[in-house]
This record gives sequence, structure tokens and C-alpha cells, in this order.
Amino acid sequence: MNALHKIRPRPAIYLKEIEPTIATSSTRSAAEIATERAGYLYGPPLIGNNSFFPTGTLGSQRVAADIAVFTANASYITKSIEEESGPVEQVVTAAGGFKNLSSYGLLYKDQWKLSNPGGVVPGAFTNYTQDLFFSMERLSVGPFSTRRLHPSKDALPFVVDDTAVKEITGQSLEQLHASGRLFFADHSYQAKYTLQPGRFAAACSAYFYIDPRSGDFLPLAIRTNVGNDLIYTPLDTKDDWLLAKMMFNNNDYFFGQIFHLANSHAVTEIVYLSALRTLSIRHPVRAFLDRVMYQAFAIRPVGSQILFNPGGYFDQGSAVDHNAVLSFVGQFYPSLAGLFQQNYFSTSLKTRGLVDCPYGPPLKHFAFAEDAGPIVASIRKFVTTYVSSYYPALSLLTGDEEVQAWIKEANTAAQVLDFPSAPLGHRSTLIDILTQVAYLTGVNHHVLNSNAPSELSGTLPFHPSAFYQPIPTAKGVENLVSFLPDLNQSMKQVTLTLRFNRPTLPEEHGELVDMFSASSFLAGQPQGVQQAKDVFRAEMEALGAKVESKGFDDRGLSQGMPFVWKVLDPRRIPFFLCV
Repeated sequence: MNALHKIRPRPAIYLKEIEPTIATSSTRSAAEIATERAGYLYGPPLIGNNSFFPTGTLGSQRVAADIAVFTANASYITKSIEEESGPVEQVVTAAGGFKNLSSYGLLYKDQWKLSNPGGVVPGAFTNYTQDLFFSMERLSVGPFSTRRLHPSKDALPFVVDDTAVKEITGQSLEQLHASGRLFFADHSYQAKYTLQPGRFAAACSAYFYIDPRSGDFLPLAIRTNVGNDLIYTPLDTKDDWLLAKMMFNNNDYFFGQIFHLANSHAVTEIVYLSALRTLSIRHPVRAFLDRVMYQAFAIRPVGSQILFNPGGYFDQGSAVDHNAVLSFVGQFYPSLAGLFQQNYFSTSLKTRGLVDCPYGPPLKHFAFAEDAGPIVASIRKFVTTYVSSYYPALSLLTGDEEVQAWIKEANTAAQVLDFPSAPLGHRSTLIDILTQVAYLTGVNHHVLNSNAPSELSGTLPFHPSAFYQPIPTAKGVENLVSFLPDLNQSMKQVTLTLRFNRPTLPEEHGELVDMFSASSFLAGQPQGVQQAKDVFRAEMEALGAKVESKGFDDRGLSQGMPFVWKVLDPRRIPFFLCV
């Protein structure tokens, strides 16, 4: 214990009933940690085989308190959905139901003013049949499933007729691969999931490519991996190709929603739980984590009770049932989603060949990187000031027994995957850790969840959560509406996506722009941290204004996309794991 801890009083948080008295000596600090360690225990994982979940006296109290806060925060959206559902059903019924794909727009047009005041993104209903719309979703609303194929290290996952490939791209598949222009997204693992009665889904894998002529990022082929294992391309009929893109979207939507659970929730929670057991209640690192992990332990227990339980919200609308969720988590948490350092913002993008790729041309546009990158940079700038304020000399960090105990705990008892090793010997490593936690809670989570599904990634008709006709065994479909949900099932999908929204955040000051602005967090902070908060807030306001000003250019594109993506507005998204 060094003097570092004495300059940081414990900030008030909403769990006042379990907040110990502020310690003033190392002996008292040790007693606090002993109490926390005895009260926060590692319990079994929730929703699949992922990270431990808190149990013990204090752990159970904390979970109950988080659920109470979550319930209060969710009350507005729950009430709004109940009020607004009836009028939507009346509009669709009065129009005679869904007669064509365009009529699915009735589910959204001039509706959900309370539940989704931002509405569906511009271009969603007018441009979704464009190939560029489909491909650029991989670089915005669904940026975690696609990677570039390495010319020598990656074999071609499947073969596409070379005559078709040359007609579409001007090059052969091998040429695209050799030049680093070929990308791949694979959901073939979903073929093993059990389908619910009367519902259907494929298990698509897909090629995308950077066009040698235009430089656009476009789709090349989609393979179903079920039934007769059909391969579709843009040369197929309009309806066949559109159905293929919908089938892929169905798989990719499942991936995104459950990946976010195993990545942002399961990872940050176990990092935090290990900190609760090793850091005294007034430690500055503990204070940082207390702030960004607001209500974090509510989500998995609530999800296991009403979302991923047998017959819950997920089962009611998805092609596969909750057992698929458990299977996905068990497969992807240890291999990808749960890996701490490999999912650093820049590291993930570089590893998958999406930025700074040495073996292929750069992407002309990449909305996720363009919007998230500046936010992550601002978070890192704040964290750098925060860490430097408390550890002006490296010896203060290397001699901090509590932080060192936390890093050791994370790597041992907590079993955090791919966590920086102990002992912690560099301030930059602590900066990396805290930046990653804040990125996962304040950015990564909201790209896939929160407002994203209701604004685009979960909207009908292009992103169905299930199909209601068997996946075709031959090409030549003519009636796509017959594959899509009726009004009852459509309402289940729409209202579930709306439940992830938190439109009252500006009133609660829970948006990303205020991540570091709470008086309870700032109390007793060094002047440099206070100033860094002001800089961060100003940068978030400026970024938010930039996002708000997005629109279509003279080519009908925004960031190279035929839709206007405004999900990552720091003034609208939460700073925490809201749902």
C-alpha cells in the first residue's frame, strides 16, 4: 500500500447499502479487501459456458441492486412498447397485411415515436435491395464477422463458378484471393442448431470483395450450407439473390446478438469481478471500473430469466431456440469473443485484415472504424491522463500491491482469457486494460445492441429472425413474402428489438458523452482528471454533431453506403452495458 491510495476518496455509487467506510490506513484497506473477497465469490456462468458470475453475500446484493436499477431504467421502454404496439397492428391490418416486401415498411413508418424516436435509418426501406447496402452492413452494423482472406495462409473456403466470378468482378476467384481483395464471413456452424417447429434458417457463408474497377466493397457469393447447399451470386434472379442475402442476414444477426453477449458482457463482468475481490473500495482503478460498469451485473440474470429461457422472448421469434445460444457461447467465448487483448479495437481490425492490411488494398470506406475510432482515441486520451495522474512514476504502479493482485487474480482464479500477464510492469498496459473495458461497455456493445437492431440490423423485411418456409433446394423462388413472418411474428421481432432501446438516456445523463462526468466519480479527483473530463466531453459533443449531420451525398451515399448510419452518436448511446 502506498500514498497513491490516500489521495483518492471512494466515490459514491448507487450501492450505498454495501459501501464500507473509507479507509485511511493500509491495515484498514487490507480489512476492506478481505471483506470484499469473502463477499464476492465466483459463481457458475450464466447463459452458456462463459465467465464466472458473482455469488456470495456481497455478490448477491450487488446483483440484486443492479437488477433493480435495470428494471427502473427499462420501465419507460416497456410502457412505450405497450402503448404503441396496438396502433401499428391496426395500420398493418387495415392495409390487408403484408402483400409485398414494401408493405413491411408499415411496421415502422410514422410509428414508435416514444420507443424509437430516432427511427429507422434513412435508406433502409428504399435501398435495401442494392448489393452495396448488403455488403456495407458488414462494415457498419455487423463489423465483427467478416475477415480478409490471406493470399497464402488461407485456402479458399468454397469454389464458385469461375465464369460467373469473372463476369461479376472481371477477375477469377484465385486472382481476387491472390491480390488480397477477397473477404469471407462464415456462419456454417449454425447448421448444427436445432430449428423450432415451423421455422427455418440456413447457415450461410459468404464471399465479399473489393472490386478491382470501382474499389467498392461488394458481395460475390453466398453458400447456404444446408439442404442442397446452393451457392447464390448476383447473376441469379432478383428474388433468388435477395433471398440469399436475407438468409445471410438472418445468420449474421444471430451472430451479432449473441457475440455481443459473450464479448462485451461476459468479458467486462469477469474483469470487474476480479477487481472487486482485490482492489480496496477507494482505489482509483476500482473507482474507474465502478463508473463504467454501472448496473452491469443485471443483464445476464435478467437475460436468463426472460430472454434466453425456454419459451422466452428469443424462442418466440427466432428460427433456433435458446439452446443454440448456449452452443454459440460455448464455442465462441473461449475461441474468439472472450479473448481480452485480441479484441482490442485496433488489434481486432488489423488481425482480420480490415485496416492497415499489408497484403491487399485498403477499404475505400469503413463506417465502423471511421465512427468508433475517434471515440476510442478519446477514451484512451482520458484514461492516459487518469493513469498518469495516479502513477506519475512507474514505481508507484509496480509497487501497488492491490493492482498487482488484481492482475494476478484475473489471470488465475478469475480465468480471464488473454488478459495481460502479471506482474504489471508498464503504465501503457494498464491504459490498454481500462481503455478496453470502457470501449466494450461504451462503444462495442452499442454497435450490435442498444439502438442498432431497431434502427437497422434487426429490421424487416431484410433481416428476419426466422423464415417460415423451408430453405429452397433449387433456385427459382417467386414469392419472398411467403418466407417472411406474418403480423404476429413480425410484431414479436420488432418489439424485441425495441426493448434494447433506452430513449430516456439524455434525461438520465447516462449517455457516452457523460461517461466521466458524474460528480460521484469526479469527487476528489486530481485537477488533471477534471480537465481531461472536460476535453473528453467536448470531443464527444463534436463527434455527436458530426454524426447528426450525416446525410446522402450527390451519389446517394453516406460514408460510401446507401444508408445513413448514425448509431454511434456519443450523445445518444449509453456509456454502460444498458441491456
